[in-house]
Amino acid sequence: MDMDRVVASVVSQCGHCEAGHCVGDQFVIGQTTPPGMCSWAFYTLYPFAQVLQFGGSFPWEPDAAVSRVACPDADNPVVFELRRFHSPER
Repeated sequence: MDMDRVVASVVSQCGHCEAGHCVGDQFVIGQTTPPGMCSWAFYTLYPFAQVLQFGGSFPWEPDAAVSRVACPDADNPVVFELRRFHSPER
């Protein structure tokens, strides 16, 4: 089954991110942690990315192709915007 492409972009970052993520960083989400991405952040956003990759959406998001997910560091949160890009095969 063809999956849509999902890109995670850092849209906000407060405090000190141990992984060094900054606003504007982008990662293409696949089946494994992208190079340079914090594994804790990846494990948190991966279920949301899977929904988007297979054409799903979240009823609380105003845009069906987007979801915002924060990393689990409550003291230094990094917020990622996940955006779906339809694959040409779908």
